[in-house]
Amino acid sequence: MLNETLALTFRALRKWVRNPASILPGLFTAMFYLALFGSSFNPVNLIPSGAGSQASSILQATFGGAPTYITYLTSGVICIILVFNMAFGGIDLVLDRQLGYLSSLLTAPVPRAAIYLSGVAQNLVKVLILAVLTFIVALFLPNGLQLPSTFNMLDFVGIFSAFILLGLGLSFVFTALALSVRSIDSLVAIVNFLTLPIMFMSNAFFPSSSFPSWLKTIADVNPVTKANEAARLLIVNGSLSQSQLSTYGWDMVYLAVFAALLGVIGYLAARRALRPE
Repeated sequence: MLNETLALTFRALRKWVRNPASILPGLFTAMFYLALFGSSFNPVNLIPSGAGSQASSILQATFGGAPTYITYLTSGVICIILVFNMAFGGIDLVLDRQLGYLSSLLTAPVPRAAIYLSGVAQNLVKVLILAVLTFIVALFLPNGLQLPSTFNMLDFVGIFSAFILLGLGLSFVFTALALSVRSIDSLVAIVNFLTLPIMFMSNAFFPSSSFPSWLKTIADVNPVTKANEAARLLIVNGSLSQSQLSTYGWDMVYLAVFAALLGVIGYLAARRALRPE
């Protein structure tokens, strides 16, 4: 099954790499979010210019010590890129069904699990490449991402470990969804219904502590919030204190359980969707 999974994954990635139009929009979207949200929604802009250094202290107190709003925003934008690209990444699978390629696979001696897992893997690789590019772009924006002096490669791995777990869980469920629907219109309608609540019921743009109580309750169990919290701890602080390390650890456990649960649900749904018609 491994060979079939890798072969199908590499096929999809070759198509993706050979089509720049499928890569650049995702990168430009990340740049627009960082540049436009980071500038127009920057809360420092609401503080009177005469406040001087108080603006910086208010920002850091509100946003967990982040020296700039884009520093706070970067992990949120990466998570949103993960959500949207995972959600719409299944369009290729729907096209494979409509063009008859999926039917050919179902009649070939290819394990059903390989078809599903290749869809999960290709989407995960795609969004992780976009996530790394977004992280790099944020470093070069004016008043952009500012990493602490103690930041090192281990912190970078810790940040993207959180993104990988979030992306894996999302890829499990959205791949199963793409294999279950019969038309792109149906997929787009469902995705649009799901992605906006996931995005705005999280701490992607602002701390959940500023939300009304009912929304905060939802945001605090949103896996996007957990991934953001884990990544931001390392982005803002670098080396973590004992309490911060405990928070990071529990967030990672939460994301791992989330990915495992959706993996089981997604596999069962995909196996049903891939039954011969």
